[in-house]
Amino acid sequence: MHEPAGLRPLATFFRGNQVELPSTVDDIRAALPAGRREEFEGELARFIGHWALECRPDIRDADRATFERLEQGDTSGFTAAEDLDS
Repeated sequence: MHEPAGLRPLATFFRGNQVELPSTVDDIRAALPAGRREEFEGELARFIGHWALECRPDIRDADRATFERLEQGDTSGFTAAEDLDS
């Protein structure tokens, strides 16, 4: 496994032995069985999307305000999806 500068390797103990774990996205991807990679990629996309929005609190706060309006029943300014097809 390779590690970027400043990143410490991950390790745990298993049956009394210290075992090194993959510590980068590429290493995790490579170590996963093929059947789990698609699930990993989906989780990774959600994780990155969440933290990308944290970089733009103005967008995050506007989205939150929109959902709060909808939860209160205020649908002004919205168009029903079926109206877009006509």
